[in-house]
Amino acid sequence: MRKLNMLFMLVLGVLMSGMTAFAQAAQPAESAMSYKGYVAIAAGIGFAIAVFGGALGQSRIGAAACEGAARNPGAAAKIQVMMILGLALIESLVLFALLVVFAVVARV
Repeated sequence: MRKLNMLFMLVLGVLMSGMTAFAQAAQPAESAMSYKGYVAIAAGIGFAIAVFGGALGQSRIGAAACEGAARNPGAAAKIQVMMILGLALIESLVLFALLVVFAVVARV
């Protein structure tokens, strides 16, 4: 029974993906060679990579700050200030990447 359900879902998925292909309007021949959509997709993927790197950096800063405050509670205030500064700098790099994506997509 499980295989029959899986086969049914597979056939249903194939049929549903085919509906979108038939629903597309006919496009003129000159727009078939357009690359603007690919530029937008590439910019989005590049921004996703930048966000992923920023999130990794921020998580490591947070973990290191918690570990540092646990080892030396007297220096927790200074560690917190440095952590907030590092987080702000990383977030500014991610926002700069967003501006670059907007500039690239708007240029096309």
